[in-house]
Amino acid sequence: MIISKAAHFPTIVYRPIRPSDLEVLEKIHAALFPIRYESEFFLNVVNSHDIVSWAAVDSSRPGSQSDELIGFVTARIVLAKESDIGDMIGYDPSSADQTLVYILTLGVVEPYRNLGIATSLIREVIKYGSSIPTCRAVYLHVIAYNDPAIHFYQKMSFKYLGRLSNFYYIKGHHYDSYLFMYYVNGDRSPCSPLIFPWLYASLLQGQ
Repeated sequence: MIISKAAHFPTIVYRPIRPSDLEVLEKIHAALFPIRYESEFFLNVVNSHDIVSWAAVDSSRPGSQSDELIGFVTARIVLAKESDIGDMIGYDPSSADQTLVYILTLGVVEPYRNLGIATSLIREVIKYGSSIPTCRAVYLHVIAYNDPAIHFYQKMSFKYLGRLSNFYYIKGHHYDSYLFMYYVNGDRSPCSPLIFPWLYASLLQGQ
């Protein structure tokens, strides 16, 4: 799959991911991410099996390319009590129906970056989480060396909650991850904001 340079004024349209997007979705994931995703993941995405998604397409492209993915975000609703971060968000055991929205993957092909597409996709997820009365927050993990992603989520007002050691295992190596969260429906962090000098310093170095 080769996507040429975006037009000066692309017409970006957002829609759900569909079964017809399967092949392109797989190719973009393979090109953008170091993690290999199983076929079942992609089938669940395109068929909306326990996964919600939004696609970005450039309707100004010629022919069938006008409906071809150039960006996407995938997410899943999880019960707070069944998540691995319940203790970090101050989960209330008496509220068994509390939910979270977990962002699985987010990507934009290189020719269409820096056009606000990723921002719009994340806003769709936040809006979706906010529409669910039981949802407390939208959260995700970022691999520790991905400085552009860290800056992006900081800019989107996601809160840093902690560093998880050896969260990822990629090609024989372990990598830490950073946990970021965006609270919705009036919820907020169970603890006062903290300053993490090591993280702040790394963010400044990347500016």
